[in-house]
Amino acid sequence: MSMTQQATPAVDTPPAPGPKQSDGRTRQRPLALRLLARPEVGVFLGAVAVLVFFLFAAPPVRDGSSMANILYQSSTIGIMALPVALLMIGGEFDLSAGVAVVTSALTASMLSYQLTMNVWVGVIVALLVSLAIGAFNGWLLVKTGLPSFLVTLGTFLILQGVNLAITKLVTGNVATDDISDMDGFAQAQKLFASTFEVGGVNVKITVVWWLVFAALATWVLLRTRYGNWIFAVGGNKDSARAVGVPVTFTKISLFMLVGFGAWFVGMHQLFSFNTVQSGEGVGQELIYIAAAVIGGCLLTGGYGSAIGPVFGAFMFGMVQQGIVYAGWNPDWFKAFLGVMLLGAVLINLWVQRTATRR
Repeated sequence: MSMTQQATPAVDTPPAPGPKQSDGRTRQRPLALRLLARPEVGVFLGAVAVLVFFLFAAPPVRDGSSMANILYQSSTIGIMALPVALLMIGGEFDLSAGVAVVTSALTASMLSYQLTMNVWVGVIVALLVSLAIGAFNGWLLVKTGLPSFLVTLGTFLILQGVNLAITKLVTGNVATDDISDMDGFAQAQKLFASTFEVGGVNVKITVVWWLVFAALATWVLLRTRYGNWIFAVGGNKDSARAVGVPVTFTKISLFMLVGFGAWFVGMHQLFSFNTVQSGEGVGQELIYIAAAVIGGCLLTGGYGSAIGPVFGAFMFGMVQQGIVYAGWNPDWFKAFLGVMLLGAVLINLWVQRTATRR
Protein backbone atom coordinates (compact mmCIF):
# COMPACT_ATOMS: atom_id res chain seq x y z
CA MET A 1 0.00 0.00 0.00
CA SER A 2 1.31 3.43 -0.94
CA MET A 3 2.04 6.01 1.73
CA THR A 4 0.24 8.65 -0.35
CA GLN A 5 -2.91 6.60 -0.81
CA GLN A 6 -5.92 8.49 0.63
CA ALA A 7 -8.28 6.75 3.01
CA THR A 8 -11.77 6.18 1.75
CA PRO A 9 -14.17 8.52 3.62
CA ALA A 10 -16.68 6.77 5.86
CA VAL A 11 -20.27 6.92 4.75
CA ASP A 12 -22.87 7.54 7.49
CA THR A 13 -25.78 5.22 7.03
CA PRO A 14 -29.02 6.55 8.50
CA PRO A 15 -30.54 4.26 11.10
CA ALA A 16 -33.52 2.21 10.16
CA PRO A 17 -36.79 3.93 10.94
CA GLY A 18 -38.38 2.87 14.18
CA PRO A 19 -40.12 4.18 17.26
CA LYS A 20 -38.60 7.29 18.85
CA GLN A 21 -36.72 6.73 22.05
CA SER A 22 -37.80 8.64 25.13
CA ASP A 23 -36.12 8.94 28.49
CA GLY A 24 -39.42 9.23 30.36
CA ARG A 25 -38.90 12.82 31.41
CA THR A 26 -40.55 14.17 28.27
CA ARG A 27 -43.08 11.40 27.92
CA GLN A 28 -46.60 12.72 27.62
CA ARG A 29 -49.07 11.16 30.00
CA PRO A 30 -52.27 9.63 28.66
CA LEU A 31 -55.28 11.90 28.31
CA ALA A 32 -57.13 10.09 31.10
CA LEU A 33 -54.34 10.80 33.60
CA ARG A 34 -54.12 14.44 32.50
CA LEU A 35 -57.86 14.81 33.10
CA LEU A 36 -57.57 13.17 36.50
CA ALA A 37 -54.92 15.74 37.42
CA ARG A 38 -57.63 18.42 37.27
CA PRO A 39 -58.96 19.00 40.83
CA GLU A 40 -62.57 19.39 39.68
CA VAL A 41 -62.90 16.12 37.74
CA GLY A 42 -63.48 13.89 40.75
CA VAL A 43 -66.17 16.10 42.27
CA PHE A 44 -67.86 16.47 38.89
CA LEU A 45 -68.20 12.71 38.62
CA GLY A 46 -69.44 12.61 42.20
CA ALA A 47 -72.02 15.32 41.54
CA VAL A 48 -73.31 13.42 38.52
CA ALA A 49 -73.59 10.25 40.59
CA VAL A 50 -75.50 12.04 43.37
CA LEU A 51 -77.84 13.65 40.83
CA VAL A 52 -78.59 10.34 39.11
CA PHE A 53 -79.14 8.66 42.46
CA PHE A 54 -81.76 11.16 43.61
CA LEU A 55 -83.42 11.28 40.21
CA PHE A 56 -84.34 7.65 40.84
CA ALA A 57 -84.67 7.72 44.65
CA ALA A 58 -86.72 10.95 44.78
CA PRO A 59 -88.99 11.38 41.71
CA PRO A 60 -90.01 14.96 42.70
CA VAL A 61 -86.42 16.01 41.91
CA ARG A 62 -87.27 15.61 38.22
CA ASP A 63 -89.67 18.56 38.42
CA GLY A 64 -88.32 21.91 37.23
CA SER A 65 -89.38 23.80 40.37
CA SER A 66 -87.64 21.22 42.54
CA MET A 67 -84.41 21.57 40.58
CA ALA A 68 -84.68 25.37 40.86
CA ASN A 69 -84.97 24.99 44.63
CA ILE A 70 -81.93 22.69 44.68
CA LEU A 71 -79.93 25.23 42.68
CA TYR A 72 -81.01 27.96 45.08
CA GLN A 73 -79.83 26.01 48.12
CA SER A 74 -76.59 25.25 46.29
CA SER A 75 -76.04 28.91 45.38
CA THR A 76 -76.30 30.18 48.96
CA ILE A 77 -73.54 27.73 49.87
CA GLY A 78 -71.58 28.14 46.65
CA ILE A 79 -71.26 31.93 46.76
CA MET A 80 -69.38 31.64 50.05
CA ALA A 81 -67.56 28.45 49.09
CA LEU A 82 -65.82 30.28 46.22
CA PRO A 83 -63.80 32.82 48.27
CA VAL A 84 -63.26 30.17 50.94
CA ALA A 85 -61.78 27.93 48.24
CA LEU A 86 -59.48 30.70 46.99
CA LEU A 87 -58.33 31.25 50.56
CA MET A 88 -57.65 27.53 50.96
CA ILE A 89 -55.66 27.45 47.73
CA GLY A 90 -53.67 30.29 49.29
CA GLY A 91 -52.88 28.05 52.24
CA GLU A 92 -55.35 29.34 54.86
CA PHE A 93 -58.96 28.87 55.95
CA ASP A 94 -61.51 30.96 57.84
CA LEU A 95 -63.61 29.58 60.72
CA SER A 96 -65.42 32.90 61.15
CA ALA A 97 -67.05 32.86 57.70
CA GLY A 98 -70.41 31.56 58.95
CA VAL A 99 -71.03 34.09 61.71
CA ALA A 100 -69.51 36.86 59.55
CA VAL A 101 -72.51 36.44 57.22
CA VAL A 102 -74.87 37.17 60.12
CA THR A 103 -72.69 40.06 61.34
CA SER A 104 -73.01 41.71 57.94
CA ALA A 105 -76.79 41.27 57.83
CA LEU A 106 -77.21 42.54 61.41
CA THR A 107 -75.10 45.61 60.69
CA ALA A 108 -77.14 46.60 57.66
CA SER A 109 -80.47 45.91 59.34
CA MET A 110 -79.90 47.64 62.68
CA LEU A 111 -78.10 50.64 61.21
CA SER A 112 -80.91 51.25 58.72
CA TYR A 113 -83.79 50.70 61.14
CA GLN A 114 -82.46 52.27 64.33
CA LEU A 115 -81.20 55.41 62.58
CA THR A 116 -84.15 55.55 60.16
CA MET A 117 -81.89 55.71 57.13
CA ASN A 118 -82.10 54.45 53.57
CA VAL A 119 -81.25 50.75 53.56
CA TRP A 120 -78.46 51.35 51.06
CA VAL A 121 -76.54 53.20 53.75
CA GLY A 122 -76.72 50.11 55.90
CA VAL A 123 -75.70 47.93 52.94
CA ILE A 124 -72.59 50.02 52.25
CA VAL A 125 -71.58 50.21 55.92
CA ALA A 126 -72.06 46.43 56.21
CA LEU A 127 -69.71 45.96 53.25
CA LEU A 128 -67.06 48.09 54.95
CA VAL A 129 -67.47 46.14 58.20
CA SER A 130 -67.17 42.79 56.40
CA LEU A 131 -64.05 43.87 54.53
CA ALA A 132 -62.57 45.20 57.79
CA ILE A 133 -63.16 41.84 59.52
CA GLY A 134 -61.40 40.06 56.68
CA ALA A 135 -58.54 42.55 56.69
CA PHE A 136 -58.16 42.13 60.46
CA ASN A 137 -57.95 38.34 60.14
CA GLY A 138 -55.35 38.60 57.40
CA TRP A 139 -53.31 41.29 59.14
CA LEU A 140 -53.23 39.43 62.45
CA LEU A 141 -52.23 36.23 60.66
CA VAL A 142 -49.36 37.89 58.81
CA LYS A 143 -48.09 39.92 61.76
CA THR A 144 -48.17 37.17 64.37
CA GLY A 145 -47.48 34.11 62.24
CA LEU A 146 -50.22 32.25 64.11
CA PRO A 147 -52.10 29.50 62.27
CA SER A 148 -55.28 30.68 60.58
CA PHE A 149 -57.17 28.12 62.67
CA LEU A 150 -56.38 30.01 65.88
CA VAL A 151 -56.82 33.50 64.44
CA THR A 152 -60.19 32.85 62.85
CA LEU A 153 -61.42 30.71 65.75
CA GLY A 154 -60.90 33.75 67.95
CA THR A 155 -62.74 35.95 65.46
CA PHE A 156 -65.54 33.38 65.29
CA LEU A 157 -66.06 33.53 69.07
CA ILE A 158 -65.86 37.32 69.13
CA LEU A 159 -68.41 37.77 66.36
CA GLN A 160 -70.74 35.16 67.82
CA GLY A 161 -70.82 37.01 71.15
CA VAL A 162 -71.04 40.46 69.59
CA ASN A 163 -73.90 39.43 67.31
CA LEU A 164 -76.02 38.28 70.24
CA ALA A 165 -75.05 40.97 72.74
CA ILE A 166 -75.41 44.01 70.48
CA THR A 167 -78.67 42.78 68.95
CA LYS A 168 -80.22 42.34 72.41
CA LEU A 169 -78.84 45.70 73.53
CA VAL A 170 -80.15 47.62 70.51
CA THR A 171 -83.43 45.86 69.74
CA GLY A 172 -84.24 44.22 73.07
CA ASN A 173 -84.65 40.94 71.22
CA VAL A 174 -82.55 38.24 69.57
CA ALA A 175 -83.73 39.29 66.10
CA THR A 176 -83.72 42.58 64.21
CA ASP A 177 -86.82 44.53 63.27
CA ASP A 178 -88.58 44.20 59.92
CA ILE A 179 -87.14 46.68 57.37
CA SER A 180 -89.37 45.81 54.42
CA ASP A 181 -91.16 49.19 54.49
CA MET A 182 -88.00 51.31 54.53
CA ASP A 183 -86.61 53.45 51.69
CA GLY A 184 -84.45 51.56 49.21
CA PHE A 185 -85.63 48.11 50.31
CA ALA A 186 -87.31 47.24 47.00
CA GLN A 187 -84.22 48.18 44.95
CA ALA A 188 -81.87 46.24 47.23
CA GLN A 189 -84.17 43.24 47.16
CA LYS A 190 -84.06 43.18 43.36
CA LEU A 191 -80.26 42.99 43.47
CA PHE A 192 -79.81 40.48 46.28
CA ALA A 193 -83.00 38.43 46.59
CA SER A 194 -85.21 38.75 43.51
CA THR A 195 -86.78 35.95 41.49
CA PHE A 196 -87.15 35.62 37.72
CA GLU A 197 -89.00 33.13 35.56
CA VAL A 198 -87.42 30.66 33.13
CA GLY A 199 -89.74 28.32 31.25
CA GLY A 200 -92.46 28.72 33.83
CA VAL A 201 -90.06 28.01 36.72
CA ASN A 202 -89.11 30.65 39.29
CA VAL A 203 -85.35 30.94 39.74
CA LYS A 204 -83.59 32.94 42.45
CA ILE A 205 -81.15 35.65 41.39
CA THR A 206 -78.50 34.09 43.65
CA VAL A 207 -78.12 31.26 41.12
CA VAL A 208 -77.04 33.80 38.50
CA TRP A 209 -74.67 35.56 40.90
CA TRP A 210 -73.20 32.19 41.89
CA LEU A 211 -72.32 31.30 38.30
CA VAL A 212 -71.02 34.81 37.57
CA PHE A 213 -68.75 34.74 40.61
CA ALA A 214 -67.55 31.24 39.67
CA ALA A 215 -66.63 32.38 36.16
CA LEU A 216 -64.84 35.43 37.55
CA ALA A 217 -62.92 33.38 40.12
CA THR A 218 -61.87 30.89 37.44
CA TRP A 219 -60.59 33.69 35.23
CA VAL A 220 -58.66 35.21 38.13
CA LEU A 221 -57.02 31.89 39.03
CA LEU A 222 -56.07 30.85 35.51
CA ARG A 223 -55.52 34.09 33.62
CA THR A 224 -54.16 36.71 36.00
CA ARG A 225 -50.96 37.38 37.91
CA TYR A 226 -52.96 37.49 41.13
CA GLY A 227 -54.07 33.91 40.48
CA ASN A 228 -50.43 32.86 40.19
CA TRP A 229 -49.74 34.60 43.49
CA ILE A 230 -52.53 32.61 45.18
CA PHE A 231 -51.07 29.29 44.06
CA ALA A 232 -47.54 30.43 44.94
CA VAL A 233 -48.27 31.52 48.52
CA GLY A 234 -50.33 28.38 49.09
CA GLY A 235 -47.55 26.14 47.83
CA ASN A 236 -44.65 27.74 49.71
CA LYS A 237 -44.90 31.29 50.96
CA ASP A 238 -41.14 31.62 51.62
CA SER A 239 -40.28 30.58 48.07
CA ALA A 240 -43.01 32.85 46.76
CA ARG A 241 -41.63 35.81 48.69
CA ALA A 242 -38.14 35.03 47.38
CA VAL A 243 -39.30 35.44 43.78
CA GLY A 244 -41.12 38.70 44.45
CA VAL A 245 -44.68 37.60 45.23
CA PRO A 246 -46.38 40.08 47.62
CA VAL A 247 -47.29 37.49 50.24
CA THR A 248 -48.73 39.94 52.78
CA PHE A 249 -51.01 41.61 50.23
CA THR A 250 -52.16 38.27 48.84
CA LYS A 251 -53.02 36.79 52.23
CA ILE A 252 -54.89 39.86 53.48
CA SER A 253 -56.77 40.33 50.21
CA LEU A 254 -57.91 36.68 50.26
CA PHE A 255 -59.40 37.13 53.72
CA MET A 256 -61.08 40.31 52.48
CA LEU A 257 -62.59 38.31 49.59
CA VAL A 258 -64.13 36.01 52.19
CA GLY A 259 -65.48 39.14 53.87
CA PHE A 260 -67.00 40.24 50.57
CA GLY A 261 -68.68 36.86 50.16
CA ALA A 262 -70.03 37.05 53.73
CA TRP A 263 -71.45 40.50 52.97
CA PHE A 264 -73.18 39.35 49.80
CA VAL A 265 -74.78 36.27 51.39
CA GLY A 266 -75.73 38.34 54.43
CA MET A 267 -77.50 40.87 52.21
CA HIS A 268 -79.35 38.06 50.48
CA GLN A 269 -80.56 36.69 53.80
CA LEU A 270 -81.63 40.13 55.02
CA PHE A 271 -83.60 41.08 51.92
CA SER A 272 -85.12 37.62 51.59
CA PHE A 273 -86.55 37.45 55.12
CA ASN A 274 -86.63 41.17 56.08
CA THR A 275 -85.15 40.33 59.50
CA VAL A 276 -82.13 38.49 60.91
CA GLN A 277 -81.74 36.07 63.81
CA SER A 278 -78.56 37.00 65.67
CA GLY A 279 -77.69 33.44 66.72
CA GLU A 280 -77.59 32.00 63.21
CA GLY A 281 -74.50 31.18 61.14
CA VAL A 282 -72.79 28.86 63.61
CA GLY A 283 -71.65 25.73 61.80
CA GLN A 284 -72.01 27.19 58.31
CA GLU A 285 -68.27 27.80 58.09
CA LEU A 286 -67.76 24.02 58.13
CA ILE A 287 -70.22 23.65 55.26
CA TYR A 288 -68.29 26.20 53.18
CA ILE A 289 -64.95 24.57 53.94
CA ALA A 290 -66.35 21.10 53.24
CA ALA A 291 -67.75 22.27 49.88
CA ALA A 292 -64.29 23.56 48.94
CA VAL A 293 -62.58 20.34 50.09
CA ILE A 294 -65.10 18.20 48.22
CA GLY A 295 -64.41 20.47 45.25
CA GLY A 296 -60.75 19.41 45.22
CA CYS A 297 -59.03 22.07 47.36
CA LEU A 298 -56.37 20.84 49.75
CA LEU A 299 -56.17 22.00 53.36
CA THR A 300 -52.41 22.27 52.86
CA GLY A 301 -52.86 24.86 50.09
CA GLY A 302 -51.42 25.32 46.63
CA TYR A 303 -53.94 23.12 44.85
CA GLY A 304 -57.54 23.50 43.74
CA SER A 305 -59.87 25.33 41.39
CA ALA A 306 -62.94 27.56 41.42
CA ILE A 307 -65.06 25.15 39.38
CA GLY A 308 -64.65 22.28 41.85
CA PRO A 309 -66.41 24.11 44.73
CA VAL A 310 -69.32 24.83 42.37
CA PHE A 311 -69.91 21.09 42.02
CA GLY A 312 -69.21 20.64 45.72
CA ALA A 313 -71.91 23.15 46.63
CA PHE A 314 -74.29 21.52 44.16
CA MET A 315 -73.76 18.16 45.87
CA PHE A 316 -74.63 19.76 49.21
CA GLY A 317 -77.79 21.34 47.82
CA MET A 318 -78.72 18.14 46.03
CA VAL A 319 -78.37 16.00 49.16
CA GLN A 320 -80.07 18.55 51.41
CA GLN A 321 -83.16 18.84 49.24
CA GLY A 322 -83.01 15.32 47.83
CA ILE A 323 -83.47 13.81 51.30
CA VAL A 324 -86.59 15.94 51.78
CA TYR A 325 -88.02 15.05 48.36
CA ALA A 326 -87.33 11.37 48.99
CA GLY A 327 -89.33 11.55 52.23
CA TRP A 328 -86.44 10.43 54.40
CA ASN A 329 -85.61 11.60 57.89
CA PRO A 330 -83.73 14.93 57.45
CA ASP A 331 -81.58 14.02 60.44
CA TRP A 332 -79.58 11.89 58.01
CA PHE A 333 -78.40 15.02 56.17
CA LYS A 334 -75.29 15.58 58.30
CA ALA A 335 -74.43 11.89 58.04
CA PHE A 336 -74.59 12.14 54.25
CA LEU A 337 -72.35 15.21 54.38
CA GLY A 338 -69.79 13.37 56.47
CA VAL A 339 -69.76 10.44 54.05
CA MET A 340 -69.42 12.81 51.08
CA LEU A 341 -66.55 14.68 52.75
CA LEU A 342 -64.58 11.56 53.62
CA GLY A 343 -65.28 10.06 50.21
CA ALA A 344 -64.15 13.24 48.46
CA VAL A 345 -60.91 13.37 50.44
CA LEU A 346 -60.12 9.74 49.62
CA ILE A 347 -61.01 10.19 45.96
CA ASN A 348 -58.89 13.35 45.69
CA LEU A 349 -55.97 11.51 47.27
CA TRP A 350 -56.35 8.62 44.84
CA VAL A 351 -56.71 11.01 41.88
CA GLN A 352 -53.53 12.89 42.77
CA ARG A 353 -51.50 9.71 43.23
CA THR A 354 -52.83 8.25 39.98
CA ALA A 355 -52.25 11.46 38.05
CA THR A 356 -48.67 11.86 39.24
CA ARG A 357 -47.72 8.22 38.74
CA ARG A 358 -45.36 7.68 35.79
